Amino acid sequence: MELNQIIGQSVIPSARITLRPLQKSDKGLLELYAGDERIARYTRSIPHPMPPGAVEAFINRSHAKDRKADVWALDGTASGLGELVGVVSLSRMEDAPGKSEIGYWVAPLMWHTGLASEAVGALLAANPQECETIFAEVFQDNPYSARILTHAGFEYLGDAEVFSLARGSNVPTWTYLKKL
Repeated sequence: MELNQIIGQSVIPSARITLRPLQKSDKGLLELYAGDERIARYTRSIPHPMPPGAVEAFINRSHAKDRKADVWALDGTASGLGELVGVVSLSRMEDAPGKSEIGYWVAPLMWHTGLASEAVGALLAANPQECETIFAEVFQDNPYSARILTHAGFEYLGDAEVFSLARGSNVPTWTYLKKL
């Protein structure tokens, strides 16, 4: 049985990477990259330092039948980049059918290589959740992520702020949307 049949999530190919569901074998690389403060500080939900068991719980949640988010590993094996070089997700918005929020991060050694743009573009093109609208937010001190979104056709909506576990404080954000 193929991985996408096991957990009901599509595999999405692109030029240098394949977006595939997380696997238990991704635990070590997820701990390495998500445990890096440079990654955690640009997310809402990744704590720093990473507590024991957090990555395993994340993988298990990504496999749950009643999950609220579909999570893909950016797998660069076919192009020699590595088995896991980042993560991209689509989180369904409660009480808003057809709307999801995209999130992504790429391993620091792959920053500024276009992989995040490639992953976002592949996910939007595949539209595996059949979304009508996808929202995104980035921290205002991360203009690179904002550029990825605007290049993918997202429109700026406004400013907000969210709590970041890694920073232990509220962080100003820019909010975007894309109609599909």
